[in-house]
Amino acid sequence: MAKVCDITGKRPRVGNNVSHANNKTKRKFYPNLHKKNFYVPEEDAWITLKVSSKALRTINKKGISAVLKEAQAEGHIIIK
Repeated sequence: MAKVCDITGKRPRVGNNVSHANNKTKRKFYPNLHKKNFYVPEEDAWITLKVSSKALRTINKKGISAVLKEAQAEGHIIIK
């Protein structure tokens, strides 16, 4: 399962763990993803998306239809 947000396109970032002795080892910062079901009234269908917490706030503010159109325009999601 890819750790990528369907709406915003957020994906894992790479950084370092830094110890007290200033030793650096590679690590990943994962986005805060949730699997959610959304009802799209225009299509009269339920869809399942993996969305970040920020995307959930955006969906609550703008509505699922507007957010899906924006994500499709940016190329993050493909709507058939």
